[in-house]
Amino acid sequence: MVQSVVPQIIKESVANLIKNGERADGRALDQYREISLETGVIKKAEGSARVKIGKTQIVVGAKPQIGEPFPDTPNVGVLITNSELLPMAAPNFEAGPPNETSVELSRVTDRCIREGKTVDLEKLVIIPGKKVWMIFLDLHIVDYDGNLMDAAVLGSLAALMNTKIPSTTIEGDEVVIDYEKMVPIPIKEQPLMCTLAKIGGELVADPSLEEDDVLDARISIGMRTDGSICAMQKGGSVPLTREEVLKAVGMAQKKTKELRENITKL
Repeated sequence: MVQSVVPQIIKESVANLIKNGERADGRALDQYREISLETGVIKKAEGSARVKIGKTQIVVGAKPQIGEPFPDTPNVGVLITNSELLPMAAPNFEAGPPNETSVELSRVTDRCIREGKTVDLEKLVIIPGKKVWMIFLDLHIVDYDGNLMDAAVLGSLAALMNTKIPSTTIEGDEVVIDYEKMVPIPIKEQPLMCTLAKIGGELVADPSLEEDDVLDARISIGMRTDGSICAMQKGGSVPLTREEVLKAVGMAQKKTKELRENITKL
């Protein structure tokens, strides 16, 4: 994700700790930082959530509106994901057009949510081929301390589960919206993402900012509730072996089950 120049001595220190099965913050190699998740945090949004993983904090808002479907998918609704790295979140975040980190975060989150079949998009059709519900997911990174992807997917899922849209009826060719009767959007699945970093020859879950800066490779794996893979993103300059990828998948299956406990508490 966001890379910075890190003195070699810090890289060696972090790597040596991990080789010995230790981490600077005292966590086990497969342990996440403390997680908090709450919904309904933006009163003017139809759905919202705030997620914290350690000091990393993301606020997600969901905004439904009626629009036209894409020409190649006329009979399904639309889901669009955007992310904004607020300059206050980290010293190297700058105001302006989306940078590579923001674009990657949006695409990976969107892919996990979409390919994980989170929302039943067919049920968002109002008039086939003409009018559908469009759901805009806006991710605002408030504080960056490593591992944005897992937080983004967890927050996005929570925000979608919190989202309600008004009921609609068709009179002639007109769509009549009933704001007095709000209904939840149709949720089919609950995919989540687990990110693992390769440091010192070991795989560690939920890399902190310090670990993010020194990792050799990173793999983020999206998992459906049944443990099947719905998304995967590789980062870093060093390749992963087949054995490391398989190990990462196994770890992700275990850790996404643990992450899902935060959803069941909502």
